[in-house]
Amino acid sequence: MTLIELGTFTLVAALLVMSPGPNGVLIAKTVPTSGKAAGFANIAGFFAAFYVHGALSILGISIILVQSAQLFFVVKMLGAAYLCYIGLKALWQAWHGFSAPLAVSPAKRRRTLERAALEGFLTNALNPKVSMFYLAAFPQFIPANADATFWAFALVVIHSLLNILWFSSLVLLFSSFKTLGSSARMQRWLKALTGTVFIGFGLKLATMRP
Repeated sequence: MTLIELGTFTLVAALLVMSPGPNGVLIAKTVPTSGKAAGFANIAGFFAAFYVHGALSILGISIILVQSAQLFFVVKMLGAAYLCYIGLKALWQAWHGFSAPLAVSPAKRRRTLERAALEGFLTNALNPKVSMFYLAAFPQFIPANADATFWAFALVVIHSLLNILWFSSLVLLFSSFKTLGSSARMQRWLKALTGTVFIGFGLKLATMRP
């Protein structure tokens, strides 16, 4: 994998991380009522769930590659369609001014660190978009004739570290500024950028030759 490919994956993964979603909503719900420690416990749960998604995705890709080139073609096209769907959805939301509500009603009781970590794990583990992203991205960024398992988990590590950096920043900022992230203009620009990039990579995946 070249530095350009590594940087490209990092950019795409970062856009996915920063795009408003259930992880950000959970952080916004936890920090104002249960404090920074509970927010970081949420992040620990996110981190653990990424490796569950990664392991399942790697196992699925390995089976498909071993079984049939035709099955790989099907998965490739489904992955391309999914990336384009994410991109089109993001562009539609940016055009119509939709923004995910990061400011949510506070929880009625404080969370223990164990409960916060479990909430983070379940929020991420039960989100099929993560595994679908891996299934779509791995074939594009794993070098040919390389150890696919090693490189796939390397990409999972990059994605999970980006999550730690982004959501740790949100935890610190939400603890000081309650309305951070509610800017509709900022979310619309982020959606537009994310949509454009994901459509581009969806088209790239569709035309990729094994």
